Amino acid sequence: MKKGQIAEGMVTKVEFPNKGIVMTDEGEHVIVKNTIPGQRISFAVNKVRKGKAEARLLQVLQKSPLETDSPCPHFGQCGGCVYQSLPYEEQLKLKENQVRGLMDAAIGDSCEYEFLGIKKSPGVSAYRNKMEFSFGDEYKDGPLALGMHKRGSFYDIVTVAECQIVDEDFREILKATLSYFSEKNIKYYHRLRHTGYLRHLLVRKAVRTGEILVDLVTTTQDWNEQRNPVQDKDMPEKLIEEKAGRCPSAGTVNSVEEEQLLGGWKETLLALNLQGSIKGILHTKNDRVADIVCNEGTDTLYGQEYFYEELLGLRFLISPFSFFQTNSLGAEVLYETARSFILGDNPDLLHDKVVYDLYSGTGTIAQMLAAVSRKVVGVEIVEEAVEAARENAKLNGLTNCEFLAGDVLKVLDTIEERPDYIVLDPPRDGIHPKALERIISYGVEHMIYISCKPTSLARDLEVFLARGYRVEKICCVDMFPNTYHVETVVLLSQRKADDYVEVELELDEGMKVRNGI
Repeated sequence: MKKGQIAEGMVTKVEFPNKGIVMTDEGEHVIVKNTIPGQRISFAVNKVRKGKAEARLLQVLQKSPLETDSPCPHFGQCGGCVYQSLPYEEQLKLKENQVRGLMDAAIGDSCEYEFLGIKKSPGVSAYRNKMEFSFGDEYKDGPLALGMHKRGSFYDIVTVAECQIVDEDFREILKATLSYFSEKNIKYYHRLRHTGYLRHLLVRKAVRTGEILVDLVTTTQDWNEQRNPVQDKDMPEKLIEEKAGRCPSAGTVNSVEEEQLLGGWKETLLALNLQGSIKGILHTKNDRVADIVCNEGTDTLYGQEYFYEELLGLRFLISPFSFFQTNSLGAEVLYETARSFILGDNPDLLHDKVVYDLYSGTGTIAQMLAAVSRKVVGVEIVEEAVEAARENAKLNGLTNCEFLAGDVLKVLDTIEERPDYIVLDPPRDGIHPKALERIISYGVEHMIYISCKPTSLARDLEVFLARGYRVEKICCVDMFPNTYHVETVVLLSQRKADDYVEVELELDEGMKVRNGI
């Protein structure tokens, strides 16, 4: 196929992550995202590389027999939930088959393992405890919008006022915020021009306590472009700022006016009749060019800069930027699964053991294991999350937890006590190759690997297998209903001497090593 070509075809299957395999009427295969098995679609080819074509979905010409009507009015426009039109049982089958295929390909014949299928999320709708909404417009020069990126678009924003994966409090806060700043005619941060004020709205709500934290993320620029027009003479300085990864300033916001503006927004939120209770209203400054929520200084407009959630009988302090699983009730299923993999039928297995919890976030797993271990050491690169983890340990009366801030590879060299057991819960991209080798070098008998991206997990498992480990068990947990994301828990064990045979494996780095399987 040629770039720019428009064609039609049937979606034969969907591979992770969200890669629909389409067979054209001429028998050619094309990858098209945001599709569902059984759909007939039209598409435009936008990339051809090494004989493989990738295309952009233009239209669903015929629905899949699996599909039903979506409960969300934004489905199809919003880029968030690609499986909203699939019954939940079909979503689970799709995810389970995708992960099983990736794991079988990575593990091959190297060892037999037990695949335990996929566990449901306790809630299919209104399950998220965190949302990062973006400001923008739904079309060029259109009115202010607040929500999620339009499917397939970097610039356009869909106002998701009826989003179904959050509860009514999220929707009310979104609508009130959008209405307030629209009436004030406040400019959003334009991703191409790098000018404007409004960037993101971060909302977090605890399922068990009902406590809410709201954070408005803005630049430090004046929102009135007419008052601070871009002058040609300013362009060299602006180009320098852009190259440094910062927004070129069109004039700094007037602090008095900003205080009045944010004060009015705060009062608007506090006047809402919500099911939960707002514990903090914050304002974060971010002048980075990258379209991400970045904390370059946060002010508390009301209340406090944290809230509390409860999981598995433990209480957790959560700050605006610290990592915490976005599905609180699903997290309980995930961590119970991990704990069952670790302890099995022996609740005293770790009572005299040192456990490393690497990429520990706010210390959820560490504290879950602290009650049954001699000591747990958590390592996390986000300092704010480490501080929260330490506070959480005090809050739960745990004295055998130690939390260290820094990159895992560097911090491991500073820890004197060697681990007897290791739990890994890395970010989406998996574990850095050097850190992975360092972790393997401890030679612990068992490890647990929790992954939110099966492709990264599959890549890392190949290294574990080449370094003398075998996969014992795998179980998926659906933490993200209506989306293509899924969590996977893996139990790894060192190979026994009588299991060894010589085999030559080629690692991604291009090096061949001898290893027993």
